[in-house]
Amino acid sequence: RTCDQLRCTACDFRVSLFNDYIWDQSCDYLFFRNNMPELSKLRAKMIKKKGARAYACQCSWRSIDELTDLQIDQQLRWVCGKH
Repeated sequence: RTCDQLRCTACDFRVSLFNDYIWDQSCDYLFFRNNMPELSKLRAKMIKKKGARAYACQCSWRSIDELTDLQIDQQLRWVCGKH
């Protein structure tokens, strides 16, 4: 089960999620800092992958293609933004 209201406490951005995509390996901090949350610009580094999900805020990003507990990732500062 996934929260669809994630918010980053580091950059104070809403975490965007994209079903059936992963991030290209060349993604870096500046790419997200300069392009979030404009989907038209983000698509340049999105790769179609059925069953995967790409997450990103302005300072962090993850590609998930299997069941993963994001709470154990100490680098992420994503919390539920309340429902």
